[in-house]
Amino acid sequence: MNTQLILIDKEAPSAAEIQAAAQIIRAGGLVAFPTETVYGLGGNALDPTAAAKIYAAKGRPSDNPLIAHIADREELEELVSEIPAAAEKLMDLYWPGPMTLVFPKTDKVPYGTTGGLETVAVRMPSHPVARALIRAAGVPIAAPSANLSGRPSPTKAEHVFEDMDGRIEMILDGGEVGIGLESTIIDVTGEVPSLLRPGFISEEMLKDVLGQVEVDAASVGPMDPEAQPKAPGMKYRHYAPKADMTIIRGDQNQVIKTICDKAERALGRGKKVGIVCTEESLPVYEERLQSAMTSAKAGEDDVLHLAVIGSRKDPSTIAHNLFDVLRSFDGMQVDRIYSESFEGGQLGDAIMNRLKKAAGYHIVDV
Repeated sequence: MNTQLILIDKEAPSAAEIQAAAQIIRAGGLVAFPTETVYGLGGNALDPTAAAKIYAAKGRPSDNPLIAHIADREELEELVSEIPAAAEKLMDLYWPGPMTLVFPKTDKVPYGTTGGLETVAVRMPSHPVARALIRAAGVPIAAPSANLSGRPSPTKAEHVFEDMDGRIEMILDGGEVGIGLESTIIDVTGEVPSLLRPGFISEEMLKDVLGQVEVDAASVGPMDPEAQPKAPGMKYRHYAPKADMTIIRGDQNQVIKTICDKAERALGRGKKVGIVCTEESLPVYEERLQSAMTSAKAGEDDVLHLAVIGSRKDPSTIAHNLFDVLRSFDGMQVDRIYSESFEGGQLGDAIMNRLKKAAGYHIVDV
């Protein structure tokens, strides 16, 4: 399959380019497109054959639900059988935007889209390209992240092309996305809404609106392998680079010392090492690892990589850069990755949710 890569203006997308992509969706094909969170891999959410193509292109387990994307609230009617009051409150505040809600589904939604569940996950993105594509297609678009299953999610079209070239019909390149982490997912089918996946909209923000919110255990730790996931990103290996990854958590000075010690030992064993650091900690690593870098001839052999993920003063930069940094380590072919932890603040839970899954929950407390 020849995958077309189409540059598109993210603020004022060309009608001709949108219509070409929409025709592919209507014909049962797949198109990757930008949203405000990450790039999505889109197919007709009402077509089980299109859903099967999404799973095949990603190499994704078929019990991992897809998210149906809509452009207008009226489109909910054919997808969901009930809209609870809690959902109305959340939609009034956060749609369009980075929030997915899980509803009871109608018979029109195929089980291929829901992973066999009686519920359907729905989101209304705010990105102009995404909204234009959904409207032009005339159908809700099922769109998980446009990456191979288990890989870091794509925040640039080049990430999508790395994973999806030859697997899908088209990629709409709208440039780098804004947020960089997938949407917050809330299950509104129960008496008390349940947070299934943290995102830009935090648990505290949800409680401000709803008063009471439960937090699903799979959002903070490994999910029971025998359980069926209610939403994407809960059960299976996600966001992972190719190298072994460890998160070091605790007092920041001790974290940096521990990472330096581990990096020196790995370098001494001939391993290539990547370190996830911040603007604030970069100079400390450069100073403390100077001798290791020199002895390993890092300047010649390219064996140590200090990747700045952002600033602790602005956690949105950390969220925005997370997946790009993890993918960059794959390109450098590192053997070991050591990362600082980033708890706290509005985005702390979301960042750590992705980092923990990327590291396979390999965490060292110091």
